[in-house]
Amino acid sequence: MSSFDVSIAGLTDPSTNLAPQPGVVTLVVNVASKCGLTPQYNGLERLQAKYADRGFTVLGVPCNQFAGQEPGSATEIAEFCSATYGVSFPLTEKVDVNGPGRHALYAELVAVPDADGYTGDVRWNFEKFLIGPDGQVVSRFDPRTEPDDDAVVAAIEAVLPR
Repeated sequence: MSSFDVSIAGLTDPSTNLAPQPGVVTLVVNVASKCGLTPQYNGLERLQAKYADRGFTVLGVPCNQFAGQEPGSATEIAEFCSATYGVSFPLTEKVDVNGPGRHALYAELVAVPDADGYTGDVRWNFEKFLIGPDGQVVSRFDPRTEPDDDAVVAAIEAVLPR
């Protein structure tokens, strides 16, 4: 199975499928509005602005599984992201990233190891997964890794369509 084989609805438009698309490099990030890591939205937005015209997108995936830090409705989440961080990248419906209700996209993602060899459940909000233009997961980054960390930028640049 590839990340192209799943469907994940848009936050405010459930009829839109925001799953990774062929030819597009996608950084999938489970996000939350009330987390100590929420300021990472700034770095994610900078990545979006820098690479969007080269076949890249951030895909924010709201999740309320970590200490209830994404409790809002779809409208509240969208308004917070837009007003507070100027988020322009797509946001999906709120989903579970762990456990028996884990979304199919995350079932694919969590099998990939990070730089330290960790695989398995998402550890916290803002864990990052980089999907190449061919739909394969190429990198995984710890939640505390800032979006503009050299390792994240190098991984994105290595798989961007030329």
